[in-house]
Amino acid sequence: MKLQIAINGDTYEVDVEVLEEDTAPRYAGHIPQPGSATVKSVSVARAARPVAPAEANVDEDKVCRSPVAGVVVRVVAQPGQKLQVNDLLLVLEAMKMETNVVAPSAGTVKVITVKAGDGVQLNQVLAEFE
Repeated sequence: MKLQIAINGDTYEVDVEVLEEDTAPRYAGHIPQPGSATVKSVSVARAARPVAPAEANVDEDKVCRSPVAGVVVRVVAQPGQKLQVNDLLLVLEAMKMETNVVAPSAGTVKVITVKAGDGVQLNQVLAEFE
């Protein structure tokens, strides 16, 4: 399983392997204790490496990036459409919650790089503006 972990402002991508399944019974108010069967053991399958920063040739003022990793539920904006700050671009679903992705600045949509049903990663470019 791949995870992105932020530590002191730096984001790392790691592969995690579950070594011991959590089979302990659960009940309301349960607080796992260190060393108990409810704590999963994990190991890092390969060395953590920083996630590549944004491409140097991308004008960050002209792109909209994904705030979460998730799935595109619907795309509202269309190429050529003029938007104001905070106009709805698209809706993402992550962990059964919907996140509205809005225009970070006023402008005309140049391209939407995703469509409904696409999986997206954290910080992936979703739209570009002219």
